[in-house]
Amino acid sequence: MRIQYALKRGLFIGLMAMFAGALCADPVVSLSDTAKVVGKSEQGVDAFLGIPYAQAPVEALRWQLPQPAKPIQGTFQATQEGAICPQWQQGKFKGEEDCLNLDVYRPEHAKHKLPVLVYIHGGNNQTGEAHEFKPQALAKALNAVIVQVNYRLGVLGFNPLKALKTEQPIQASGNFGLLDQLAALQWVHQNIQHFGGRADQVTVAGFSAGGRDVMTMLISPLFKGKFQHAIVFSGGMTTAPVAPSQQVFRQAFAPLVVHDHIKPNIASAQAWLANGGKAVRDYLQQLPAERLAPLMKGAGIRMSHFPHLYRDGAVIPKQGFASTDYNSVPVIMLSGQTEFSIFALTDPYFVKAWHDGSLVNDPDMLSKYQFVYHYGGKLYSLFNVQQSAQRMFAHYKAPIYATEVAFGNDPLVTRNEQMALLGAFHGVFMPLLDRTWRQALLGKVFQQPGAVDLSKQFRRYLAHFIRTGNPNGQHLVRWLPWSPKHDNQGQSLLVLNANRHKALIQMSSKSYDEAVLLDAMAKDHRLSDQAKQEMIDQVLNGRWFSNSLDKRFHVPSLWPKS
Repeated sequence: MRIQYALKRGLFIGLMAMFAGALCADPVVSLSDTAKVVGKSEQGVDAFLGIPYAQAPVEALRWQLPQPAKPIQGTFQATQEGAICPQWQQGKFKGEEDCLNLDVYRPEHAKHKLPVLVYIHGGNNQTGEAHEFKPQALAKALNAVIVQVNYRLGVLGFNPLKALKTEQPIQASGNFGLLDQLAALQWVHQNIQHFGGRADQVTVAGFSAGGRDVMTMLISPLFKGKFQHAIVFSGGMTTAPVAPSQQVFRQAFAPLVVHDHIKPNIASAQAWLANGGKAVRDYLQQLPAERLAPLMKGAGIRMSHFPHLYRDGAVIPKQGFASTDYNSVPVIMLSGQTEFSIFALTDPYFVKAWHDGSLVNDPDMLSKYQFVYHYGGKLYSLFNVQQSAQRMFAHYKAPIYATEVAFGNDPLVTRNEQMALLGAFHGVFMPLLDRTWRQALLGKVFQQPGAVDLSKQFRRYLAHFIRTGNPNGQHLVRWLPWSPKHDNQGQSLLVLNANRHKALIQMSSKSYDEAVLLDAMAKDHRLSDQAKQEMIDQVLNGRWFSNSLDKRFHVPSLWPKS
């Protein structure tokens, strides 16, 4: 009996070990009879990392259209993040040109095909990476497949120089980073079903530069039918004219030409670059990414410093957002209430005082900061949501859902010194998706009960939206579509806020009037006229949202004179 018991017990333990091993086995996806992708499981989510969606844009493929990735043969180990694209961060070069890869996350043990959220990272189209936030918690909360994309950045991702153009109109656009995003969406359409996603239920979302890219997708004929819904986190309407952009690029590349003894001075170098031709193209092709990445660094949401998203007529209409032909899909547009805070704090005027802590102890500096914080925040929020919605509304054939995050503005709620300076900052929504995001800076602000409740409700809106194109659901404050006609009593903006204990969400008739804001700036006497003009000339000038401000206060254009 003891022998039989021991045998049975040993068999039971062996079976349990086998079963546990099966549960812990790495997830495997079959793309074909001969191609498999092996991922890893973490935090209740299957992750497939660094999957190539296009060929490496190197050598002859640099500054060319993204080419489809070569089919996987055998087994691809997708257990480590892929390379990020070349960029200049904190005084250092990072990345490599073989960077056109993406990450796929899905909840473990999903039984049905799930909606897909494709996320485009921010960074002014100059910096950033696919893994901008940890998507595991969001994938489970939305019960969705999440795809995060690396795409070409900086002068490797956007370049209008004449020498690089071929006779192919799409290639000649110079919008290579945007075309990479198109290639990623095409990869999703062709492959996501193998990962448990629905190719007919794709939402494209982006933050900051990624949000502006998504806005551009709404007017680009190339993106028609590539996604069913869109989410724009702090985006807005930005494009660049081709000819002035070429001039900015010639100015940026000319010092390299002189340094390499191709031409004797800046003027002759710019003329040589303007003429184009094989010699120029060959020179540009051989420049290492380490020398290209720092060009036009520190653009700081100023299109004149790093022009991109060119109105070429093939990828982006020549009339830009004056176009009336939209890829009309349901869209959410979001902004923080004080979006400009982080750009003010990192501006050369304030950054040292912020880092050494003297900003809050210097009444003069603090007054100047509060001025740009207040007016820059309102102008940026207006630009991100209201101006875009108003411009689109007449010709857009799908609902526009507008929202503004107010959480972060009340220091009695946040009780955090950095949040007192940041407020509802650029990216304030991010900790609502991933509570670990920037925790070293933000502390436990987003882990208090009110913020957690806000996070849960915000995620529920998103979960409904990525399935139906309508964010509304049971036990949620009804979110009305944007309407300037006031047929909903003017309540067109969902305000997301919380106290220390619970979420505070409501529809609001709040709106910004640019002319009224500029009048208020002119009449604001908390600063001397000299100090006020200094803030306008040096900190607020030339930003995405500054066209009317620059004209009102006679600020010279930052674009080069032709």
